[in-house]
Amino acid sequence: MEMFDLYAANRIKTNCTMERGKPTPEGLYRLVVHVCIFNREGQMLIQQRQPFKRGWPNLWDVTVGGCAISGDSSRSAAERETFEELGLSIDLTGVRPTMTIYWEHGFDDYYVLTQDVDPDSLRLQREEVQAVRWAAPEEILQMIDDGRFIPYEKSLIELLFFRRNHRSSHTRSDPSNV
Repeated sequence: MEMFDLYAANRIKTNCTMERGKPTPEGLYRLVVHVCIFNREGQMLIQQRQPFKRGWPNLWDVTVGGCAISGDSSRSAAERETFEELGLSIDLTGVRPTMTIYWEHGFDDYYVLTQDVDPDSLRLQREEVQAVRWAAPEEILQMIDDGRFIPYEKSLIELLFFRRNHRSSHTRSDPSNV
């Protein structure tokens, strides 16, 4: 039985928890993390979910995604999920999420990394992942249109590809901050 910590709207952790599979209590929120790994050619490593998964079976997804369990920080959850799903150790010490999306039941933290990984060297978690491969942005967008990829907003996928090279919301540096 997995338990999730619950947060207030201002992202302050409460003393409340919830069990996986139960509805998120009104006025409380949970934390979900996503890790998007890109190679130097600008492709994203994507994973295909197992056919027996309750949510989005057989669909392709970003590199890694999952809920923070009780006691996890965003960073530790991202590191844990990446190791569990792909057998890949990453160190996010000093790394903040590239962006956070607020949704009805929680906070989605997105980490964007550049790392050339050989998909054949990964140890896939049998309960979660059936395959991984590299994909270009236009291919992922087409997969969304074809119903083969989790139906993320296409603009989110485009933003993730953009953010792999741009860590600011501005197009150039403010000279007064240099």
